[in-house]
Amino acid sequence: MENKKHRILVVDDEQSILELLTYNLEKEGYEVKSASDGIKAVEVAKAFNPEVILLDIMMPNQDGVETCRQIKENKDLNNTFVIFLTARSEEYSEVAAFDVGADDYITKPIKPRALMSRINAYFRRELKGKKDQILSGDLLIDRSSYTVRLNGDEIILPKKEFELLHFLVKNPNEVFNRDELLKNIWGTDVYVLARTVDVHIRKIREKIGDSYITTVKGVGYKFSIE
Repeated sequence: MENKKHRILVVDDEQSILELLTYNLEKEGYEVKSASDGIKAVEVAKAFNPEVILLDIMMPNQDGVETCRQIKENKDLNNTFVIFLTARSEEYSEVAAFDVGADDYITKPIKPRALMSRINAYFRRELKGKKDQILSGDLLIDRSSYTVRLNGDEIILPKKEFELLHFLVKNPNEVFNRDELLKNIWGTDVYVLARTVDVHIRKIREKIGDSYITTVKGVGYKFSIE
């Protein structure tokens, strides 16, 4: 089952809640670890590298807000999706949770079926988003948002430059001549000079460097992956 790939950490000082959530999550096919306080949660998170953390706010030793802050400050965990589970519904508690990087906030009593649906929906969105992303070395191309990141920094590309780069990245180490690139990027209904491809390639290289797109003399261009 695909969900078995996904790791979830459950953190709560009430054993009955840990057992309830662990049972339901494992039944859905998730890999689950648990912790009963914030200090232990940080330790387990570093070793387990969960994709989602269900985190209680009111706990002994270290509360959920401080725990979330420490997790989000860890570069290996700062993309972890944190859902607060709490009996406290006051606005200031919710604000404090989001201020330290929480992604969602659910008040107790917990309804397991509703929570499972929420988590399943999150992973479906994540999988869809990843299908729209291509990672090559330090270069991340996201088709859904038309963004390019190099070493984490966003690179601004006009639409045709983005589509040209995206097409080459989708077909690594395959050489395309100018006519093939014109047909795939500009289509056959618009008259565009072959030289346009060269200009766009040059502009892309100015922004992402020369190492990604290789010129094959007398033939065309390719996106190089070693």
